[in-house]
Amino acid sequence: MTRVADLVELVRAPAALSVPGDVVAGAAAAGALGPRTPALATASVLLYWAGMAANDWADRELDAVERPERPIPSGRISPGAAVGLAAGLTAAGVGLAAAAGGRRAAAVAVPLAATIWGYDLLAKNTAAGPAVMAACRGLDVLLGAAGGRPLRALPAAVTVAAHTWTVTALSRREVDGADKALPLRTLAGTALVAASTAVPPGRREGRFGAGGRAVGAVAGALPAVLAGWYAARYGAAQARVVSEPTAGRVRAAVGAGITGLPALQGALTARAGAGLLGVAVAAAAPLGRRLARKVSPT
Repeated sequence: MTRVADLVELVRAPAALSVPGDVVAGAAAAGALGPRTPALATASVLLYWAGMAANDWADRELDAVERPERPIPSGRISPGAAVGLAAGLTAAGVGLAAAAGGRRAAAVAVPLAATIWGYDLLAKNTAAGPAVMAACRGLDVLLGAAGGRPLRALPAAVTVAAHTWTVTALSRREVDGADKALPLRTLAGTALVAASTAVPPGRREGRFGAGGRAVGAVAGALPAVLAGWYAARYGAAQARVVSEPTAGRVRAAVGAGITGLPALQGALTARAGAGLLGVAVAAAAPLGRRLARKVSPT
């Protein structure tokens, strides 16, 4: 009999803490934050979990050799149950997005779902794999922007996509380890992502005296603080891979990239003018790290 704990492991449930921030960052950038945002974030989580279940279903034969402890090859979850769960979560995610955000949200959710399944079934083990996964997270950001001005969310979508490319490129070497060139490239990408996010969008006139200028200064510095936090943890994990590119260190860097993403999403949200919400989004990063000790995010 399938246990809840086995399903949690199959879909990497705690890793979904890295997902709602995509929608929030996109909504903040597009001026679309509102009552629909939590529902769209929930739809995004459902699609993420669907992708994780579909991933393990697609990899079940390879995992039987390389990771026999996973739920499907260990016999704790049957392949049929895994693919059925993935299909059900996909339908639920697309349906919730359409119900909450109407046609505009559905127009993003459907290609997002298709890209997730395309990655798992076709692209993952090809040269296009990192780019396809990056497209998934970029579309996830645009899902949040569906109720506003999506073009304004494109920079945030590209930023999250670039980060995702680095994580996915590293994840392909989780079993065998990497050469030093790969983490050097991903580390350079992380530095560019953090630097572009830290730059404030523009100067605002202080209209409320010294107090208002002080608040504005704090708000202006917040994206840089959160982007620095993201870069410090994820960058340090990649630097350790450069010094010793073993499989274990690669997995640790991938985990740091997944659990550290909320700090980047928080920086993007704060950069769009929602500072307190950005801090709330970033707060998922330490929680995700703690939960990752119990359920692997990779």
